[in-house]
Amino acid sequence: MHIAWLGKKAPFCGNVTYSREVTTALQSLGHQVSFFHFAQDAPPPDNWPVVLDHQDTRQEISLPYLLKYQIYTIPTFQSRKVLTQALADLRPDVVHASLTLSPLDFALPDICQELKIPLVATFHPAFDREQRNLSARTQHFTYQLYAPCLAKYDRVIVFSRLQRKVLMRLGVPAKRVVVIPNGVDIQKYSPGESNFKAEIGAERVFLYQGRISPEKNVESLLKAWKQARMGPRAKLVIVGNHGPLATSLLPFYGPEHGIEWLGFIADEQRRIEILRGADVFILPSLVEGLSLSLLEAMACGLACVATDVGADGEVLEREAGVVLSRHQPVAGQLKTLLPQLRDHTQWTASLGQNARRRVEERYTLTKNIAEVEALYGELLGVRLPAFARSPRYTAPDKGLIENVL
Repeated sequence: MHIAWLGKKAPFCGNVTYSREVTTALQSLGHQVSFFHFAQDAPPPDNWPVVLDHQDTRQEISLPYLLKYQIYTIPTFQSRKVLTQALADLRPDVVHASLTLSPLDFALPDICQELKIPLVATFHPAFDREQRNLSARTQHFTYQLYAPCLAKYDRVIVFSRLQRKVLMRLGVPAKRVVVIPNGVDIQKYSPGESNFKAEIGAERVFLYQGRISPEKNVESLLKAWKQARMGPRAKLVIVGNHGPLATSLLPFYGPEHGIEWLGFIADEQRRIEILRGADVFILPSLVEGLSLSLLEAMACGLACVATDVGADGEVLEREAGVVLSRHQPVAGQLKTLLPQLRDHTQWTASLGQNARRRVEERYTLTKNIAEVEALYGELLGVRLPAFARSPRYTAPDKGLIENVL
């Protein structure tokens, strides 16, 4: 099968990781992938495989753009013409858009309908089931804006039942919205040896990994850490881009409070080493989709704490982690919880084991790819034998694709 994939290669975010992992896995199953992305001036991140191996068949097509941000991209007026002509020349079996939030997203249904190519979207934006704050209201507006367009896609992949319900309430037909959760490579992301604790001189390591942006609510974590007086044997490690928000926080939350700012780390193996050396992963977001960083931490056996927004509460339900209430201040909850996580090592070890087990049951990359491939086959009216032949993957669980209420 030939898949035309529209996604991101930079700047680094969850969409970049999703596109990289899924297209790499699809190629390993023998599918041809043509990767469309907005052209970039800088070289790709270190963890993006430019060449997979000598059998790499991926063709890359650059789309011109005016401005590109981590969340949103503004294409040039020529982008639609470039995309349409390339698709007409390539004639792929399926177009799959890992939506980059750009005006081009709204043109894709018309382009693919004209070319008679099935169109699949993966819709990433974070959400909260309640519009309790500015971040949640802003994200809900994105859903309102996109819903009429998504109704024209043949299928829309979302990561959770809650996200599906949001789109359905906004008018996207139920039969078009498919739940296929994010997945991680559980061989790559797994518990293992690490020298990270010795490297930073800590007995207990708490970790945040993600964007340093208002909706991630990192400031509440920092305030709670400072107020909890965690002592010299515990350290909080922050991994993420040092943007304007981080710059404003650094003077008040530094090494003197046991807080280590490592900045953005492109090297994937280094990030895995840090995860394996940590004890607790904390995600205090105001809105989320289904955090890949959370799933990676769970796969590495960390005790995980996250707010009940997006699908993260669903991921950690039934003792797979600690879920913070979205109805109470996050900083206050963390101030009470942090010392408990520091002192009760058997409890955190048990949470880490439960987290790993949950990922193995529900959120593996193998299941994700199986469901994506099955979805392509459904649209084309064929059964795809490549998956069944591959020794690297196991058959998907029945019922993971939810096409009905």
